[in-house]
Amino acid sequence: MYTIAGVTGRVGSATAERLLDEGAPVRVIVRDLAKAQPWVERGADAAVVDLGDRAGLTAAIADSDGFFTLLPFDPATTDYHGDTRALVSSISGAVADSGVPHVAMLSATGADLSAGTGSIIVGLHDLEEALRSTGTVVSAVRPGHFQEKVSDVLDAARYEGIYPVFAESADVPKRNVATRDIGAVVAQVLLAPPLRSEAIHLDSPVYTEREVAEILGRVLGRQLEVVTIPKSGWASALVGAGLSADFADALVGLYDADERGLLVPRGDRTVRCDTGLETTLAGLVGAAA
Repeated sequence: MYTIAGVTGRVGSATAERLLDEGAPVRVIVRDLAKAQPWVERGADAAVVDLGDRAGLTAAIADSDGFFTLLPFDPATTDYHGDTRALVSSISGAVADSGVPHVAMLSATGADLSAGTGSIIVGLHDLEEALRSTGTVVSAVRPGHFQEKVSDVLDAARYEGIYPVFAESADVPKRNVATRDIGAVVAQVLLAPPLRSEAIHLDSPVYTEREVAEILGRVLGRQLEVVTIPKSGWASALVGAGLSADFADALVGLYDADERGLLVPRGDRTVRCDTGLETTLAGLVGAAA
């Protein structure tokens, strides 16, 4: 049995889809039973539990051969650090209490560093360390930029012809990975777990933000103006987009660490992911039409 958190998001759903396609037994973790219905119809079990409920999560994963977890984000949070600390404690505690032998987690490039990368990456570092301390085998999957991040600015691009970039330059090459590729890697490591804990770097296609804007423009059928937002304007722009000030601060820390070149690949092995941005953007634009 493979128990999967985050199935209402992109990576969790891609993982569950791949496992079901392989004929593996799957249990999905949801907070709302209605969200589990499509998975149940495909033959999956469902557990209704919050990742912050240590006892409930322990029961949900106790008979599992593998468990996939992540740290969900709440854009309305007023205490990102406190929320993250509580989730790390609950998830790692449930893993220790249940004795699940293998955990795959969605981490990120830079999560090997314990400080200086902003609270989002530091939270992932803390979860990696907390899970390893339980004695379970941990597969920390560390992608770079998600190709699907474009969905956050899709309306601005479609209706205003603007592609905003939270960086000093739009011409710095960055690795961009499709979440369906991440899900495929997670499913593979769950089905064939390693003998010891490892961090897995996901190598993926490289694009500058300007190239991303050009590709998105072609998909939308319009030319986009790339607008770089200076560091001094990051927080206010994010709050203006509807995020809480606390969550905006967490994202500013992430963007700043990226700008300073701290988020570089450091893992025990590398897996290549080949889905191109054109494929992903065509799917995003089509789904949003």
